[in-house]
This record gives sequence, structure tokens and C-alpha cells, in this order.
Amino acid sequence: MTIEARLAELGVTLPATAVAPLAVYRPAVRSGAMIYVSGQLPTRDGAVLHPGRVGDTVTIEQAQEAARQCAINVLAAVFALHGTLEGLRLVRTVGYVACDHEFDQHPAVVNGASMLLRDIFGEEQGVGARIAIGVASLPLRAPVEVEAWFEVVGS
Repeated sequence: MTIEARLAELGVTLPATAVAPLAVYRPAVRSGAMIYVSGQLPTRDGAVLHPGRVGDTVTIEQAQEAARQCAINVLAAVFALHGTLEGLRLVRTVGYVACDHEFDQHPAVVNGASMLLRDIFGEEQGVGARIAIGVASLPLRAPVEVEAWFEVVGS
């Protein structure tokens, strides 16, 4: 099954273009066989999903939905740079969770992104190394931000 068919089966529609950077950086950069995707916020139609801090005004379920949207925006950045999502292997995912200082469920939040990437690329190509970090705040009051590294393994 192609990645495009898998996206359709999962009901995922990628944004037509990569989300525009908020500062001086590129959404994604290729170096050799690697594609590095800058941190993507959970924006959809120009708005941040569930702004606020997890454990305060944002629930874990809302944060997981936001992380899933971050992953969709990651894929849009890859597609805008590389022209396809075929032949990729996820190497690493980094998730930042804006949260209350008592919150300790960062991995559960970032699973919103990781599970989608696994479901799209499969267990072998879509599960890589990962880190989930709690932070005091993120741009635009986003509850989560996700970056990813992919290896181009074929086309």
C-alpha cells in the first residue's frame, strides 16, 4: 500500500503547503539521506489547536490531538521539500509539551504524533527513537511542538 493510500485510509489530509515559519528557519532541510523537520506546532487552518498548558487548561486527550496535528504538519513539511512521503524511515521524534510543573505524562501526549506516524509508515519504518520533554511554554501558546528526522531509504 502506498503512503498516499494509507493517508486516505486513515482520513488524513495534508495541508497543501508546509506551515510558514514563525522566525528565521526552514520548515525542513535535507542533508545527504537525512531530512530534518523543524518543530511543528499544532496549527490547522491558521489557528493553534487547544492553546494553553497541558495539565492546566488542556487535557491529555486534547494534547494528543494537537500532537497528531503536529505530525501532520511535519509530513506536510517533508512533502513540500522532498515531493513524496514514499521511501522514508522515521529516525527520531522530539516532542515538547507545554505543561504545568506537576505534569508527568509527556510520553502519553507525544504518542498522539508517534501513533499516527506508526500507522502511516508501519512499525518498521514509522517508529524511531523518541524523546518527550516538558517545557514552561511554546510559541503561540501551543500545548505541544513536534520535530522529526527521516532517512530517505528509497523512492
